[in-house]
Parts: sequence; structure tokens; C-alpha cells
Amino acid sequence: MQKEITIKDIAREAGVDVSTVSRSLSGAYGIKADTRNRVLAVAQRLNYRVNRVARGLVTGRSHTLGLIISDIRNPFFTEVARGAEDAARAAGCDLVLCNSDQDATRQMEYVAALAGKRVDGILMNSVAVLDKEQKERLEAIGIPIVLLNRTRGPFSTVCADNKAGGTLAAEYLLKLGHRKVAHLTGPARHGNLTDREKAFVKAMPPDSVTVLHGENSFAGGREMAQTVLAGQPRRITAIFAGNDTIAFGVLRAILDANLKVPDDISLLGFDNVELGSIVQPPLTTIHQPSYELGQRAVETLLRLGKKDAPAENHVLPVQLIERQSCAPATQKI
Repeated sequence: MQKEITIKDIAREAGVDVSTVSRSLSGAYGIKADTRNRVLAVAQRLNYRVNRVARGLVTGRSHTLGLIISDIRNPFFTEVARGAEDAARAAGCDLVLCNSDQDATRQMEYVAALAGKRVDGILMNSVAVLDKEQKERLEAIGIPIVLLNRTRGPFSTVCADNKAGGTLAAEYLLKLGHRKVAHLTGPARHGNLTDREKAFVKAMPPDSVTVLHGENSFAGGREMAQTVLAGQPRRITAIFAGNDTIAFGVLRAILDANLKVPDDISLLGFDNVELGSIVQPPLTTIHQPSYELGQRAVETLLRLGKKDAPAENHVLPVQLIERQSCAPATQKI
């Protein structure tokens, strides 16, 4: 087995002391340019790799961040993870991805596991609204935390403007003449989905919206849509899904019922994942900047790692993406 190269080896080869090597490799001030260049050249020739575990014992930092997502099957989180990973890499950090699979217990187990690995911070898209005990456990671990589906503390937050998105959805369907619609969404207490639901219902006329809660997934969307279509289908002219993954399940249920989108019923999603532009018909949806959400969350987390850094709350704008899954309400089933 090849001997692991250490900074002592570099110091001996470069003719300097260990402290000079350490400062040269970290880019610290006070090292002459020719000395730094000589040290870096020796480090490259010897194929030196930083031992992050050893460095972490000295600096108190692991240069590792944790990202806990609620459902890896949801393509929205693919872009969130990309943005987070790119921002972490740019900062010289590794990113550990954890999938809670919409299980609140598993979610908190991952928090404990990441804390045990001494990560520098945790990004989390929590399964549901955190209860008092969960908040206390998160605060007790003493690690910076950024929540991806909340708009307020006690932790720092980064999310899209879900209330504006819900309002946009309502205004769009109203413009098309829809007055009897269904909103199919995830758990009743979910942060992002709850904010969308409240804003959507508030912007629609009284008694014009039927709300169904179910599993925040393709299967959940399909099941909820089957319930709506089997109940009083002729009352519903449009469906607003809580996210695009739910919308894809709704689309499947509509096709199974031998109906067409948007000829028989209009369908509106939320997220603007790439698959939405590929399905037939292409999905009209509310765009939220998923890549930027992950990126901004990591940048926030890194600032929180500094001494006495205040909590931050960021709300990113959304916009309507009009494609071909919605039509005027004159076209009814």
C-alpha cells in the first residue's frame, strides 16, 4: 500500500517548516509568493490530498453539509440537490444526501446521524410541520439548520413564494372562466403545500373549490383524482395540483377515465419540473426556482456557520408557465 503523503513530507521536500506548508495550502496571509508556489508544486508532485478528518479535528469543521429531502422520487428535488451540491462544491464542501421518504421518524433519525458525523450544517425539507419536540431536538444539536419549506423561524428558511403561486393559479383559472375546481394536495399541515392551498382558496370565489388531501406523490395524485372523478365529475372543470408530481398522477387518472386534458378538464401544476414540458399535453404550471433554492440554502447555511450570525429568511419569486393543459371552462366533461 502506498504511503499516505502528509504535510511533514511536503515540508521536508520543500525545505520549510510544517506551519509554512499549512499556511501555504490554506491560502493564509504572510507567506511569500515564491514560497507558496514552491510548496504547492511539491504538494502536486507528491499527489498530496487534504485529510479532511484530521483538519476537522483542528479547525472544528468537517467541510460537509447534509441535505434531507422528503421524497427522492419527486423530480423537483433533483434540481434542488443540484443547486445545493454546486454551491457546496464551490465552497469546498461535500454534500451528503438523505431521503426521509416522507417519514417524520426517519427524518429525525437522519438529523441525529448527520450530527454524529459532525456536519457543518443541515438543509432540510421537512415532511410536515415540525412539532414542539422536533424543534427542540433540532435546536439542541447546535448545528446551523436551513428549512426549505418554511417562511419563518426559529430556523433560517429558504423557499419559493408559495402564497403568490397559489394566487397566480387562482387568477389564471378564473381568467379562463373556471368556477368549480378541485385542489388536490398533500398532507393538511405541510408548509409549502399549505401556503399554496390557503392562497388559492382565498383568491377563488366562495364555495368554488373542493380540496382533497392525500399522499404527496404520483400515486396520491392518481387516487385523489379518481375520487373526484367518481364523485361529481360534471361539477369540476379544472384541477389545481399541489405540485407537478401530484399533477402527473392526476393526468393518469383522467386518461384512465377516458377523458382528455384540457378538452374535458383543465389541469394546472406547481414546480415546473422538466417532465412537465414532455408529457402530453405539456403541463401548465407555476414555476419555482428549484436550482436556486438549493443554491441559496447552502449559501445561507455557510453564513450561519460564522459566529453570532443571525437567522435568515429568503422567499424566491414564482411565475406562471402557460402550456397546453388548460382551456376555457366552456369545454366541460
